[in-house]
Parts: sequence; C-alpha cells; structure tokens
Amino acid sequence: MNRDKSALPHGWEVVPLQDVCEILDSMRIPVNVSERNTRIEGKNLDELYPYYGATGQVGWIDDFIFNGDFVLIGEDGAPFLDPFKEKAYVAKGKFWVNNHAHIVKAYVSNNFLKYYLNQVDYSDHVTGTTRLKLNQSKLRNIEVAFPPENEQHRIVTKIEELFSELDAGVAELERVRAQLKRYRQALLKAAFEGRLTEQWRRARAVELEPADVLLSRIRVQRWSRWQQQLAAWEQAVAEWEAAGKPGKKPRKPRKPKELPPLTEKELAELPELPEGWAWVRLGEIAEILGGVTKGRKLDGKKTIELPYLRVANVQDGYLDLSVVKEIEVLPEDLAKYRLVPGDILYTEGGDKDKLGRGTVWEGQIENCIHQNHVFRARVSNEFFNSKYVAYYSQTQTAKRYFFRQGKQTTNLASINMTVLSNLPLPLIPKQEQEEVIAKLETYLSTVEYLDQTIDQSLQQAAALRQAILKKAFSGQLVPQDPGDEPAAVLLERIRAEKEKNLVTNKKTPRRRRT
Repeated sequence: MNRDKSALPHGWEVVPLQDVCEILDSMRIPVNVSERNTRIEGKNLDELYPYYGATGQVGWIDDFIFNGDFVLIGEDGAPFLDPFKEKAYVAKGKFWVNNHAHIVKAYVSNNFLKYYLNQVDYSDHVTGTTRLKLNQSKLRNIEVAFPPENEQHRIVTKIEELFSELDAGVAELERVRAQLKRYRQALLKAAFEGRLTEQWRRARAVELEPADVLLSRIRVQRWSRWQQQLAAWEQAVAEWEAAGKPGKKPRKPRKPKELPPLTEKELAELPELPEGWAWVRLGEIAEILGGVTKGRKLDGKKTIELPYLRVANVQDGYLDLSVVKEIEVLPEDLAKYRLVPGDILYTEGGDKDKLGRGTVWEGQIENCIHQNHVFRARVSNEFFNSKYVAYYSQTQTAKRYFFRQGKQTTNLASINMTVLSNLPLPLIPKQEQEEVIAKLETYLSTVEYLDQTIDQSLQQAAALRQAILKKAFSGQLVPQDPGDEPAAVLLERIRAEKEKNLVTNKKTPRRRRT
C-alpha cells in the first residue's frame, strides 16, 4: 500500500480493493450483437433484460446471469484518464454483462465503492495505448481508503445530496443551452426569410438589383470565365503537343453545368421569400468540387506531402484544426484541390448530424487541400460573400434538404455532389448579404458568449463533482463519530465472510445461465 494511513481520520484503513468486495468476472458471458439480435427477435421489451458493457447498457438480451445490486467498472474502453467521466456504475435487478466490464459486489455499500472508483487516478493501473485496459490483477490491488461502516453510509448520503444539487444546476444549464440553440436557429430563419433586413431593404428598394437580373449576370460571368479557361487550355495543349507530349495531357476545364429551375413541388416546401429575392440552386452560382481520394496507388510516381482536411476538421460553422494530417499526392493535385480563402466546405456525411456541415475556409494553412469526403464550393467574390452561403447551410431549411435527399442507412447518412449542387439557396444582392451577415454576427456573438459561459460552468460543475469525491474519501466531507466501530473490526468480519463464501463456493460450483 502506498497511501499514507496517518493522513486519514482515526478508524479508517487502507486496503486493496479485493479485501472489501467480491470480483465476479468468472460469471460474465459475452454474446455478440448478431446472436443477441437473433435471441430477442419477436420478443416484447418486458421479456428482455439489460445487456451491459464497459460504460453502461449496450443492448438487450433474453436472459440474465446476475440478479441483485452490483458495481460495474470498465475493463477496456472506459474513459480511464478523463477525470470528469465515470468509469464505474451500479447495475440493479436482473441483467447480463459482457467481458468489457468487471463486475464487483461490495461487502458494505456498492454506492460507496462506485463513488470511490470514480475518483481514482487510473494512470498507474491501466495498460495499452489506443484502447486502455484495466486488468483484474490491477483492479484487485487498487488502494481503497476504507472508513467505518456508519461513516460510509454518511458519506454516500452527503455525496448524493450534493450531486443532486449539482445535477439540478447542470440540467438548468442544459435547458438554457437548448434555448440558445433554438434562438440561433430562429435568427438564421429570420435572416434567410428576409425579416432581419426588412427595414434596410425597404430603404434601398430602388437601388437593389432583382434576383433574376443578378442571376443572369452570374451566368454570363461563369460562361465568360469558362471560355477564358478553355482558350488557355487549348494553348497549353498545343504547347504540350509541340514539346512531344511529356507527362499528362493538360486537364480540360469543366463546362459550367446548367441546372433546371426549382419545380413547383420544391418551391412549395420552401419558405416564401420577399419581393426581389429568388430561390436558386447552389450549383448555379458556385463551382463545386470533391476532394482527393485517400489510398490511391502512387508507387513509382513522383509525389508530394500536403496537409488536407478531413470530415473531423469541418464542423457546423467552424473548423477544428487541432489535428491536421498530411497526405501523399501527385504534384498536379495541388493546383486542382488547393483551398483558397472564401471556399465553402461541406461534409459528405457520416453520422446524421454531419450531413452538409458548412463553413468558410480563411486560408489558415498554406497549400492545404481536402479529401473526397469534403466538398468545396467556390463562389465569385463579385456577387457573393462566402459567409452568407455558409450561414445559410446551417439553417434548418438546408439541414432538412440534406437529410431528405441524402442516402440513409441505419445510423449513417451521406450526400453526393449532385445533391449538394441542387441545394436551394436564397439569391440576394451582395449589399444585402453583407447586411445579413453583419446583423447575424451581432446577435450570434452574444449567443456564442453565453454558450461559452455555459461550457465553463459545466466544466466547473464537473470539477466540483470530483472535488466532492476527493474530499469525501480523505475524510473531510462528513464529521467522524468516535462511537463508530473502527474499519479494522469491519474488515475482520469481511475476511471471515469471504473465507466462508470461498468454502461454500468450492462445495457448490456456480452455475451459469444460458
């Protein structure tokens, strides 16, 4: 034992975990998902039992192997090194446990043991790198500061009283956060239905260009730009042929794709827009491109290493650049996939909440490209502020479109370039786009400040929870009672009971349910 007993109150003892509980891992029976699904098929919920894993219930099964009150603690897959997350929990009643959780039965208080195990520093107890493991030997030798039985009950009562108050505060913070989320969506809805800039627009009605005229100018510009690119390509091909066709033939520029106007059915599902605004498809006003494919065979070819964005980097309204990986590509891929400030990034999918998440690239990393699960939309600076398009992509209107049009599986969803190209978008003059952005950012800055304040408060609540546990298990949370039976006497009784159980179990082998 490494813990200094003299630092604890009189009557406490420091013992290994195995001295104060039974560890019942030998009774666990893992059952894979397909077998569980077969076993529960056609059965009602009241015929099923919880199936537990490392951090909680992971499914249902048609039988049970435990019946009672137990502590479960992860064997692998638990957040052992996160001080603010639980590693142990109590399971009650009839249930089944797989081999990713140790199962423990305390001789005094399961709740006391659960709380104790949730404040242990596991850094010296777990092994592994990517998936940490707490083996049974390490579990058995975790030091437990063990108070008298009556004090254990007082500690649990006080912890639950304080945690109940904390939980109420956390619930209120989460309620406010949900309200902020609804308010944010209400702001976006008002912005892209014209209500946020209604007075501004009325004051400038004469000078603002109608959407149909603006769209015609956009089309003319895109067509003219393509013709310039085509002429440059023809010149490059001629030079390539004259030089004996070294390397690859220059890539022909893509012709702007003409998309059909929105149908009456599509328009009926969209909000009504103010006079002078119009619904267009994203592909009519933006050049959309998928990214570079990972895992290409490049053996024997000249390559370069470039930073690239993955789905994990593109969040809803912001970029997470804490981890940016590099990819091996051909030198010509840099020109094709290089991101430029103002590019709008969209995610292909994954979890359903990741569909079409859009945000603006601001040139944070030089020569950065994007992989094929991230799309890039590039608009003309003459007609668009990229933030306007990105903000619209965060509206419920856009999210519903992606969800309806995306390919759905059980837990995953995805969109392709065609779906993204057909995204309906309110077309308005750039002057009004700037006004929309200015008003949104004024209001949303307050929302973001409040959201950050809530984050800080939730972190403080998590830290306070750990502080309560640390105080409890150092003997500082509840008063000691000199009349309490010392823990040493309690431990003698537990040892006697463990020896008795050991003899009984040898005579009567434990039967597994199947």
